[in-house]
Amino acid sequence: MKTLTVDLGERSYPIHIGANLLSQKELVTPYVNGTQVMIVSNDVVAPLYLQQAKALFTDFQCHTVILPDGEQHKTLTDLNLIYDALLSNHFDRYCTLVALGGGVVGDMTGFAAASYQRGVNFIQIPTTLLAQVDSSVGGKTGVNHPLGKNMIGAFHQPSCVLADINTLNTLEDNQLSAGLAEVIKYGLIRLPEFLGWLEQNMNKLLARDPAALSYAIEVSCQCKAEVVAADERESGVRALLNLGHTFGHAIESGAGYGNWLHGEAVGIGMLMAADLSMRENWISEQDVQRVKTIIEAAKLPVQLPAIMTYDVFMDLMRVDKKVRDGKINFVLYDALGDAKVTHDFKTDNLRQTIEHFQPASK
Repeated sequence: MKTLTVDLGERSYPIHIGANLLSQKELVTPYVNGTQVMIVSNDVVAPLYLQQAKALFTDFQCHTVILPDGEQHKTLTDLNLIYDALLSNHFDRYCTLVALGGGVVGDMTGFAAASYQRGVNFIQIPTTLLAQVDSSVGGKTGVNHPLGKNMIGAFHQPSCVLADINTLNTLEDNQLSAGLAEVIKYGLIRLPEFLGWLEQNMNKLLARDPAALSYAIEVSCQCKAEVVAADERESGVRALLNLGHTFGHAIESGAGYGNWLHGEAVGIGMLMAADLSMRENWISEQDVQRVKTIIEAAKLPVQLPAIMTYDVFMDLMRVDKKVRDGKINFVLYDALGDAKVTHDFKTDNLRQTIEHFQPASK
């Protein structure tokens, strides 16, 4: 097992990474507040891991709430299922919520914890690769709106993250690939040596080699922990973690929540960011090909859904959280492993990038 720390002073918390962690209650019970525990999961994860998770909290009054699975259910309406369970079981402000699942469960549980009685304690037990390397760490919580992804939410840090790599054995192949998009992101924004390691070890990761997965998760979490410690509220360097997300969130919204996985949309978004950077003469065509090769190696799509025309993209990106003073910001490349946030690009180049990835342009 590896334990990393997100250094936020009095609000610092551990990230435990390893196998068979769901059987080690001593890793989580010190971080439970009060006597009441509410485990939030979904109807896919609960049949697999709920009993193990409940065994972690046998010393507490433990209740559960099961959400429907899928990004299309990451809504204010479905969030009420958590509030209903908390209120009907008379949970007080000293309770602890536990997120058992992927990014949707984690984001919704965290937002419920941030808002229930103006803020209660919560623990993350991520069961997908994407959640283990990204969404469970850093305190971003929220739900989607029909006009924009994650537009309703709050920053609310967990008290502990427990990433059991055994849960990845039951992950569907497309979900594993979606998680690899966020792993690749860390190499592209600030870890060029890690990017090279990923290029050499992608087959091992797809084959779920435990040593390779553990290393990739550890490096990814360490990178995110350092960025979050330096910029918790995303006023500076943390914005680099949004590489591919301005394009990606628009794809998720435009294609209909749940039709494209978050990691699938981010994967092609990172490639589109490379293409736009090349058109601005910041990186080379060879750099773009390198990004495309690793995205394809991770079995992620490199072509847009037909619905995503230039006009659709622009309408959706104008309500992205990264818009400032009416200007759309992208994370783009000065080099692979060296990213920047900018709105300084030519509109014609953006149009050409979007049109290049449309099916009709192939």
